[in-house]
Amino acid sequence: MNISLNITKTFTELLSGFLPESTANIGAMVIIALIYLAIFSVAGLFLVLIERKVAAWFQLRLGPNRVGPWGLLQTMADALKLVSKELTGTVKADKFLYNLAPYFVIVSSLMALSVFPFTQNFQAFDINIGLFFLIAISSIGVIGILLGGWASNNKFALIGAMRSGVQTISYEISVGLSLLTMVLITGSLQLSEIVEVQKNGWLIVQGHIPAIFAFMIYMIAGTAETNRAPFDMVEAESELGAGFHTEYSGMKFAYFFLAEFINMFIIAAIAATVFFGGWLSPFGITDSIPWLGVFWFLAKTMTLVFLMMWFRWTFPRLRVDQLLTLEWKYLLPLNLLNIILMALIVWLNLTIQF
Repeated sequence: MNISLNITKTFTELLSGFLPESTANIGAMVIIALIYLAIFSVAGLFLVLIERKVAAWFQLRLGPNRVGPWGLLQTMADALKLVSKELTGTVKADKFLYNLAPYFVIVSSLMALSVFPFTQNFQAFDINIGLFFLIAISSIGVIGILLGGWASNNKFALIGAMRSGVQTISYEISVGLSLLTMVLITGSLQLSEIVEVQKNGWLIVQGHIPAIFAFMIYMIAGTAETNRAPFDMVEAESELGAGFHTEYSGMKFAYFFLAEFINMFIIAAIAATVFFGGWLSPFGITDSIPWLGVFWFLAKTMTLVFLMMWFRWTFPRLRVDQLLTLEWKYLLPLNLLNIILMALIVWLNLTIQF
């Protein structure tokens, strides 16, 4: 059942008043794509600024404080710098794949944003396999990293790309299993229904201890999948220069840079939706003020984003062998045991209801 109001249908009906149905469908999709592209760009710039402020706070520094009030326009200035910079490369690169790679990364992140229920009334596509779609589409980004590293014809870029492939494929298993653990409670992959189930209490509470374990594993594996410290073996400046994007500059580099922060937002947004009720207010007042749901959704998501930034400025980088050992020897067995425990809880009908 489609619980949320699909904004695609809303725009289509609005345009159908003066356009043919086929043209109205295409027009609605174009409008929604532009809206999400704007959200994508603004969110990326904002997250870069927050990252710098958080880093400065942890290191007892001021952070950006010159461009604009309190440094708020610093990332805007950096974006303009990247857009205006010359696009350099290497003559030995495979030009077609080299130019194509950044678009795999940026488009996959943009597509993932389209299925999130920001509120009950704001969701572009409410599909019945929403959670599966998110897991699948987020896996496409690694193709861009592999292409960029290989097509650059640079040994450091190639090593970074190979590390990314191994790391992403390994930790995707734990991400998927931890989310599947929560699907056992909801009985649905549709994100709007997953949020609806949590009107009786957040899933992290309904699912007892296995839900808490699933959340912890998800955050660790999700941080690794986004290639952020302490799992940033893909870039590893002290070893690989800039890793897979060593040969990229200007706007193409900006695509990779921006996608990393948007992927961090996506990982946090999935956790906020699946474990913490998405747009639902903890005080039960979202239904009376529908657009207040945006505030709660973003508040939960940004709290988890801060947690991921906290990881970066607290833990040292792992070695490659430690990275893979953590997944295959610890997280994966724990995940399999955890999903069995959750299945027993659901079978015995022991979920907590409020």
